[in-house]
Parts: sequence; structure tokens; C-alpha cells
Amino acid sequence: MKKVLAAAAALAAAALVLTGCSGSGSDAGSSSSSPSASSTTGAYPVSIPTKFGDVKITKKPTRIVALGWGDAETALELGVQPVGASDWLGFGGNGAGPWDSGKYTTKPTIIGTLQPNYEQIAALHPDLILDVRSSGDAARYQKLSSIAPTVGVPKGGDNYLTTTQQETTMIAEALGEKAQGQALLDKVDAAFTAAAQAHPGWKGKSVTVATRTSDGWGAYTNGDVRVQFLERLGFTLSPTIAKMKPNSSGFSVSISDEQLNLLDANLIVAFPIFIPSSQITGNAQWKAVPAVKAGRDVVVDGTLSNAYSDGTPGAELYALDKLVPMIEQTPLGK
Repeated sequence: MKKVLAAAAALAAAALVLTGCSGSGSDAGSSSSSPSASSTTGAYPVSIPTKFGDVKITKKPTRIVALGWGDAETALELGVQPVGASDWLGFGGNGAGPWDSGKYTTKPTIIGTLQPNYEQIAALHPDLILDVRSSGDAARYQKLSSIAPTVGVPKGGDNYLTTTQQETTMIAEALGEKAQGQALLDKVDAAFTAAAQAHPGWKGKSVTVATRTSDGWGAYTNGDVRVQFLERLGFTLSPTIAKMKPNSSGFSVSISDEQLNLLDANLIVAFPIFIPSSQITGNAQWKAVPAVKAGRDVVVDGTLSNAYSDGTPGAELYALDKLVPMIEQTPLGK
């Protein structure tokens, strides 16, 4: 777990592990992004604050390369098709989750994640690069910005801690879709509000978001999108986890096999990364955690795990639809 989380933790069902998606898909060099009908050139010029200073965009971009975790899906949900995209969660195909199925008319070139091929990116002749939910690494940003204007992590942000609201707002403004971006966020807000109001008993209950990889166990800390997801339903991060110092990832802590009781809370939501979920549910030490013994645990996998980890408006709506009923089936939800 230490090895995985320290690596910037970015991929597969939790963005903690990398799929190594560095190969290319079909050539998209001759295609262009497809702005939605609501686009207006009057939105420009715009200046977007980032960790590396304000990024000025003078006219509506037409060739977008989206590299940050969830950036391509966010663009798609705003009606814009990137010509190049990174497949952080290993979806395959167009590199987008099923909640964004059918939104590409031309397959994008698939770009690597932590170590993208800069020559491949340059060959796509982008006029805008999105790297909004990313590592915030200065060397990476400098290489990308030498190719095209690059919207990096938010001002004051770093290492994949970009929130759904920040990612959507920044990308929407860069693409000239500010109103559409706010509409997406309003829809998500309304869905979370409705779910929280329907379950007043969840308010203030402690929650731990846990994961297991082949290297071991871990839990997510303040600032991670998975924790924020549950907080919007009324839960609060377990005080035990909240007071632990995050490891080098900045948004997670490692938990040893002997200390699994540190995961205990009113509710535990857990998922595996690149291992069968049975390695969580069948683990004797896991079964001994008080919350698990009481049935107050939810283990998610596959598409739901990806949606829960992705953090785009479309993914969050999908995850809400699937995860809320699962929590309802625990003793906490009854």
C-alpha cells in the first residue's frame, strides 16, 4: 500500500494505482473537438487562475487534449470532445466511463497518465491542454505548456486534490461553457441534497473510506473526492483517520494488517484495487473490525468503484444512484 499510494496514486478504481495506459488509440490527428450548440465566442478572452499562474485563453479552443484524472470526461459532459485523452481508470475504448457512453463521435488518441508522451501530444496540435486534476508537478506543467496553453491544478492546489466543483468550473470556463458547467454542478448539488434530506439519520455519522491493494490497506483523508462524496450525504470523516498524517500522496494513509480496527466507524465504504473484492470481504482481520461485524460496511467494485472514484458530475450522479441504496441496506440505513 505504501508503494502504491506514494506513487501519486492515480489510477484504476481509485486513482491510487496506475494502469500504464500509455499506448495510443486510433489516430485522431485530423479531428477536432466538437463544441456544444450553447458555446459562445463572447466568453473570451478568459483568464483562469492556477497553481502556476493565470492562464489566458484568447479564443475558443477547438483541439483539446485532456490529461488530468476526469478531465476528458468532464469535457465530454460539457459537450466537447477532446482529440487526446488519458484513461486514468482503465476504461478502455474511448477512455470514458459508461455514464459518458456514446459522447465521442471520433475516438480520441489515448495518452499515458503519470508519464505522458509529450511528442504524441504535440503531434495532435492542441490549442488547449487540460491537466486540472493532476499531480501539480512543475516539470510536467512546463513541458505541457511549451506545447500549448495548459490549465493545470487550481491555485493553491496540488496532487489530485482538485474538487469536482473546481475541475468542472475551470474546464467549463476554459471551453467557453461556463453556464453549462454551472448547470451540471447544480444538478449534482440537487441530487446530493435530496439524498441527504431523505436520510437525516446519516448526518454526523462517522465514515471511513478504505481500500486494499496487493500491497496492503489504506484509507482516504480530508480533501479526497471519495470522502467529500460521503460528506455531502451528511457523514463526517472518522476522527481516527482525520487526525492521521497523510502519506506522500497527500490524501491517504496506510494501515497495517494489525491495525485494521483504525478503520472502524459508524460506516465503512471500501473497495479493492487490482485485486478481487473477496480479498477484502474474506479477510479475517477485516471481519473482526466492529463496524464490519455489525454489518455497517459497504464494499464496492467494478463500474461503481470507478464512478465513485472518478469525481466528474456524470460519475457522481451514477455513483449516487447505485451507492445510496447499498448504504440503505446496512443497519445504519434502516
